[in-house]
Amino acid sequence: MKLSEVEQQVVLDHRDCHVDRLVRQRMWALWLLHCGETREKTAEILRVSRATVQRHVAAYRTGGLAGLASRGAAGTASEWLPFDERLKAEFRERPARSIAEAGERIKTLTGLERRPTQVRHHLHRLGLEYRRMRAIPAPPKKSWKNTSLTKRSSSKPSCNRPSMPPCKAGVRCSSWMPVTS
Repeated sequence: MKLSEVEQQVVLDHRDCHVDRLVRQRMWALWLLHCGETREKTAEILRVSRATVQRHVAAYRTGGLAGLASRGAAGTASEWLPFDERLKAEFRERPARSIAEAGERIKTLTGLERRPTQVRHHLHRLGLEYRRMRAIPAPPKKSWKNTSLTKRSSSKPSCNRPSMPPCKAGVRCSSWMPVTS
């Protein structure tokens, strides 16, 4: 494989100074092949497989030096991307109690059905997090005046705080809420 003078200069500059390690490796492979090394020997020197060197050569042949210097597409955009703002507003207004409920609401709003792990990941990506909510303990209904004198005058310190009642069916116990600092 022979490179022109201009290409040689670009390869020399990029093989030592390029920001991306993969681009430097590709340029080294191209330089070694230009200098007469075989693909097997080039792969051994760079500590990669011969197939990797072959892919570098194919990228050079199809796209030139620009094809070697690019990483290609980073992936496809999420199907949920157009609905992000709408979903964020919906869950900030009415937090979901569970992942299953969030998945159902997302399905009705967008038409996209996902498994619970994907729903959880997407809610985190939207900036929502799981918050466990419990009842705030309230003082007993009896007032100080209504308690008997014997209970008032007891010298024992009261360390027994009322325990929090367990969540009942139909009562909100947890939800996905916006992150607050």
